Amino acid sequence: MSSGHPTYLWWNGRQVRWEEATVHVTELGWSTVGAVFEGIRAYWNEEAGEAYVFRLREHLERLSRSMKLVRLEQKHSIDELTAAILQLLRDNDCREDTYINPVAYRGAGPRSFSGFSSDSQMFIATRPMPSHLLTGKTVKARVSSWRRISDDVMPPRVKNISNYRNSQLASMEAALDGYDVAILLNTQGKVAEGPGACLMLVRDGKLITPDLTSSILESITRDALIQLARDELGLVVEERTVDRTELYIADEVFLCGTAAEITPIVEIDHYQVGEGTIGPITRRLEQLFHDVLRGKDPRRAEWRTPVGLAQLARA
Repeated sequence: MSSGHPTYLWWNGRQVRWEEATVHVTELGWSTVGAVFEGIRAYWNEEAGEAYVFRLREHLERLSRSMKLVRLEQKHSIDELTAAILQLLRDNDCREDTYINPVAYRGAGPRSFSGFSSDSQMFIATRPMPSHLLTGKTVKARVSSWRRISDDVMPPRVKNISNYRNSQLASMEAALDGYDVAILLNTQGKVAEGPGACLMLVRDGKLITPDLTSSILESITRDALIQLARDELGLVVEERTVDRTELYIADEVFLCGTAAEITPIVEIDHYQVGEGTIGPITRRLEQLFHDVLRGKDPRRAEWRTPVGLAQLARA
């Protein structure tokens, strides 16, 4: 790292120095309307001297689906992007928890919302992102007056940058009203998700989460937690529609996602959630998730892609 940014990023098939990756200011705007991205994390294991990328292939497969939906040409294969990301992490010497951000966008072409260029471009950047797992972090939430976008408006199941204006409006409203985060309902009035994170709740020992047709992102973290809860903790998991009032009487509620990881919610609309602290099932899931991500727990090895930093150190 130098000057607060990494030495290199990847741009359209080649690695370039940070300061060389520039575009003209007039390229901003319409090029990002249909831009899609991924948020991927690499977790550092100090004992092993290695970083592990969490579910890298699944993230890149979702990026591919996102590009298809917004009609961006896919010039690079998943294997090529995998190799580029691992090389970038090694060359930037990312020996800490790191956020990896591939962004695919439309290049030069018509400057109007109705036309679109076939010129698909992509960059991949990295930056430090310390984990807050096991830190005791909790948040207070409000149910937003803004509704989550629906599948017949803009596909919420993909990570389109434009979708995040919806999340941004809800987040700003929550902050101005003195809350930490927002929870969005869908157009049917059912619980969807938080801005940039899915939602799970615990009632009577069962883990419950809005289903994939509730206007939510097809979250890779959500899927991982469902698998861990069922297979490793033996919990009953229900994927279904969720009413707003279920949030108020839940025993535990938390947000989950690449950035959110597991973020416990202890109050919603001034209703205390459970005992007002991190609940026991959330704690068990958080500990297991943390240990799997860092390679401290040998289970789910297929979710961890070693960066190769340990091998470099030995060399």
